[in-house]
Amino acid sequence: MVIAFAERVLQWFEHNGRKNLPWQQQPSAYKTWVSEIMLQQTQVATVIPYYTRFIDRFPSVQVLADAEIDAILEHWAGLGYYTRARNLHKAAQQVRDNHDSQVPETLDDLCGLSGIGRSTAGAILSLAYGQSQAILDGNVKRVLSRYHAVEGWSGKAAVSKVLWLLAEQHLPDFYPAEYTQAMMDLGATVCTRTKPACDHCPLMADCRGLASGDPCRYPEKKPKKVIPNKTAYFLYLQNEDGQLLLEKRPPTGIWGGLWCLPQFDTQGALELWLDEHALESGYIKQMETISHTFSHFKLAMIPLCFRTTMSHRVMEDNRFLWYNVNTTLQGGLPAPINKLINKDST
Repeated sequence: MVIAFAERVLQWFEHNGRKNLPWQQQPSAYKTWVSEIMLQQTQVATVIPYYTRFIDRFPSVQVLADAEIDAILEHWAGLGYYTRARNLHKAAQQVRDNHDSQVPETLDDLCGLSGIGRSTAGAILSLAYGQSQAILDGNVKRVLSRYHAVEGWSGKAAVSKVLWLLAEQHLPDFYPAEYTQAMMDLGATVCTRTKPACDHCPLMADCRGLASGDPCRYPEKKPKKVIPNKTAYFLYLQNEDGQLLLEKRPPTGIWGGLWCLPQFDTQGALELWLDEHALESGYIKQMETISHTFSHFKLAMIPLCFRTTMSHRVMEDNRFLWYNVNTTLQGGLPAPINKLINKDST
């Protein structure tokens, strides 16, 4: 049964699999690694343009490791989940310093790098190095959960353990790269979250989820949490030259390491900050509120527009800079902040 499963998946892949993705052209362990990190929690169509620009700018582990984090975040801005970018940079430095700039070829060494877990390591080893290694990304979890009618949410340790065992049981000794890509493609294009195309699935004959009459029941959804609503005020402060004040975010946390409009919990706190910095300013208007949803809360972003003629007051602190919106910023801007700035400047 193990061989039959893999053979059917591989036969399907031969005619239906994705073989023209950018990271599949002149593949390398480095390109596979970058693509796998970008694809975490992000769809292929979204990743492609970011990946292309990123590889053009950082074509090797050495170049990435030697780059400033601002340059990396600039090329990541808009892709979200910025911890991935910071971990990728840190891991590149680990590869440069501890592995002679060569992406490791063992599971233990790869899992020892920042931001790389067992599934990502398995994908790199199988896709780039041709090793028979199991993976368990979201697409593969869905295929295995439905095929075996695995009860429970895959995020639970006990359920995850079962799925890893199944992933290893089905792993063939032949064509490891093709099989890994096939499983990801099958989950992404056929065994989709909603409206799976079961009639086109090579595993439909003995899929227990399909036999149950409700394949979408598997895997079970993550238990819902009530996402709290939060409000924050953002200082949209322009100087006499029309430049905009930006503040560097702390390296960790939401939008870590990116440039952003200064953020405050209340309008009063914002105005007090202006007073404390002796920024004689004139209030202009409250701009349109923007709503942005993070993984664990929803943020109402209220921009308040001010103007000042005392721009030199904050230049002694390198956490701040005056930004000309018509120039390229060395460093990343969060997507909603970039949208707000561009909207106001048009």
